Amino acid sequence: MTDQQPSLSRLTHPDRGVAAILLAGGKGTRLHDLTASESKPAVPFAGRNRIVDFAMANVVRSGLDRLLVATQFAPATLNHHLPARWGGHFAPGALLLRDGRDRYLGTADAVRHNWRQVQDWGADQVLVLAADHIYDMDYAGLIAAHRASGAGVTVAVDVVPRTEASGFGVMQTDDSGRILSFLEKPANPPAIPGEPDRAMVSMGIYVFDAAWLRDALFGPGIESLDFGHEVIPAAVAQGLAMAYRLPAGPGGLPYWRDVGTLDALRQAHLDFVAAQPARLPRISPAAEWYLARGSVMMPGAVVPPSARLTCTIVAPGTRIPHGLVAGEDPDEDARWFRREGRTVLITQAMLDRREALRIPTILPARQGTALHPRDVA
Repeated sequence: MTDQQPSLSRLTHPDRGVAAILLAGGKGTRLHDLTASESKPAVPFAGRNRIVDFAMANVVRSGLDRLLVATQFAPATLNHHLPARWGGHFAPGALLLRDGRDRYLGTADAVRHNWRQVQDWGADQVLVLAADHIYDMDYAGLIAAHRASGAGVTVAVDVVPRTEASGFGVMQTDDSGRILSFLEKPANPPAIPGEPDRAMVSMGIYVFDAAWLRDALFGPGIESLDFGHEVIPAAVAQGLAMAYRLPAGPGGLPYWRDVGTLDALRQAHLDFVAAQPARLPRISPAAEWYLARGSVMMPGAVVPPSARLTCTIVAPGTRIPHGLVAGEDPDEDARWFRREGRTVLITQAMLDRREALRIPTILPARQGTALHPRDVA
């Protein structure tokens, strides 16, 4: 199968007035064993993709030809993957990776540490992107809307069920799209007026006026470390923050998923089984990673046909033993694997521990023959 991707053709001509910064240092603690030694953006998704590849494909399609990637936690995979997979889409020196281990104290602080590059590029706007979401977006529309508004910052937003909004920055706007309030991860998210069950949330994508952002990051008496907690609320207080709704994707509806939990990661995979709500950066047929019964496997995993896995994620490089049953008995799952919500995660280390610690169960003999525990596993 070829790696050539017609869908990566540029949607717009290069926009040299924009400096793009991709924040790819997330630790992803809620993905547990999958991110114990790997950053969240580097986690595999739908076969031969990684989560970061969605933002990278969006950058290329949007005609942005200068990108700085700020890494932090466990950057080794990204340091190899990004130049190898995406370097050919940029001119020499236009894809920059900056390691912020032990330096970046927050999202805004990561941009502050790399401000000299923004200055060197002479950009009028700064596009800040998150590297750990699954979505399909042409940033050119967002940038155009920001320029037309004259705002200090424009925040890309999506609409989610209000019951799910407490994990995001939640806002309310007026009829023109001006943001009137912004609450970072509120316990009681405010609903969209007239839509009591839905809330408007930040996608972690911002376009800033470069001069305004410079003042926000370096102004006297300002210690802006995080965009959601400090910088965006400051712009809202000044009346200089606008919202931009995520347009419909290839499936006819907006699609954006924060895959920060095992349940969310598995469900996002399932969204791509029978449809393509967002374009996969690299074509990877569902047969390569979907196991049926709501289960998925990651690269390098081996799952024999005799295994019966339900709502399970098989981690990279894991070799499932013949006849293994998982996802049906919550107590048995929790004994050996990680079960969270409806999702079971199985890693090779978990299987090794299971093999070492299982206590043989002696069943009543039939006609003088004892059954080995593996016969009934």
